[in-house]
Amino acid sequence: AQSITGLEFEPNFSWIKQRNADRSNGLYDVVRGATNVLLSNSTSVELTSSQRLSAFNSSGFDVGTDTLTNQSAGSYVAWNWKANGAGVSNTDGSITSTVSANQDAGFSIVTYTGTGANATVGHGLGVAPSMVITKPRNSADNWISWHTALGATGYIYLNLTNASANAAAVWNSTLPSSTVFSIGTSSNINSSGQTQVAYCF
Repeated sequence: AQSITGLEFEPNFSWIKQRNADRSNGLYDVVRGATNVLLSNSTSVELTSSQRLSAFNSSGFDVGTDTLTNQSAGSYVAWNWKANGAGVSNTDGSITSTVSANQDAGFSIVTYTGTGANATVGHGLGVAPSMVITKPRNSADNWISWHTALGATGYIYLNLTNASANAAAVWNSTLPSSTVFSIGTSSNINSSGQTQVAYCF
């Protein structure tokens, strides 16, 4: 185990990938908890282990002994973002979300629980995001992503090679606003009782 340091800030979101082995991308954030990982190339549910990333520190993060983050002689890259700490309740949308937002950097981490009905979710940025990446945490479903170039019904899978597609049930045919993004009835983004994370840029 070791501490990775050298950043000029305490990260709130880290995306880590081994460079010299065929291994998954691991995504970690402070709102879901540092020891919880989602794999961007997989539909798998959120996994928990302190042996991958165990904590965020004042200038980086701490890793355990798992090969996803700390194999002996492994070469790794980590992309890091600063949000705004552990997150606060946000009631801007019809669904209450937990949001850690860095408005200066234009980045926020959002968690919410799906309802199965058309809804809106607060993102905390103060301006409309240009990109949103979402993943169900407690069900094995695809990563659904959006970019402003895709329009109000467009989406693309982060974990698949499929071309972009269109469906009203994903974003409820509605572009994000300065306070919320909209979600439809798609099971990938809004099943009833489904815990979800969204990274907004």
